[in-house]
Amino acid sequence: MLKPIRWKTFPLDFLRIQLGFLLFGLAIALMIRGNIGTSAWVVLEAALAYRFGITVGTMTVIMGFIVLFSAAAMREKMGWGTLANILSIGPWVDLWNSFIPSVTDNLPLQIFMLLAAILLMGLGSAIYIGVDAGAGPRDSMMLAIKRTTGVSIRVSRAIIEVTVVTIGWLLGGPAGIGTVVFALLIGPSVQWGFKMFNVQPHKESEEVQAGIEGGAE
Repeated sequence: MLKPIRWKTFPLDFLRIQLGFLLFGLAIALMIRGNIGTSAWVVLEAALAYRFGITVGTMTVIMGFIVLFSAAAMREKMGWGTLANILSIGPWVDLWNSFIPSVTDNLPLQIFMLLAAILLMGLGSAIYIGVDAGAGPRDSMMLAIKRTTGVSIRVSRAIIEVTVVTIGWLLGGPAGIGTVVFALLIGPSVQWGFKMFNVQPHKESEEVQAGIEGGAE
């Protein structure tokens, strides 16, 4: 269930993957502070964070472990990058949230923040997937559902995304028109990131990319 660590390239891989997570965290913070909608998972995580009185980044870490344990129960293969994903993105989100002000009543700036977030998340995803250290916990869950149920990767992704955003919206999470825009544009953004960094994903990453194109985050 564990992917082997390539020790010879580990230091460089770690720096690269942290750059990807930095961009990923910045993207999430921009969506939150833009106040016109976020990705499906952030809708849920923000809603739970507000209700429990904790930061969104902390909730992102907690949710990551919950999803990881669920995927592990279905015997999905993990890597050190999976754990790094959980432990790194949340703190990056909180760091960026502490610097970026909340924007309301300024639609052009809010749209810019959303589009910048989508672009940055595409780049960040391409960087960390390119390290080939294991899928993130949410993508691991998607792959586990596909493998255990036999449904297509797009159906698996859709089931997860619709469930997550519905629960988050009912709990008062930041769903909005930006949530729909994100779902439509994140796939092309990641694909562009793959081309920019010349990422040649293996089979698992291709499955993850197909899922990203079919849903959000």
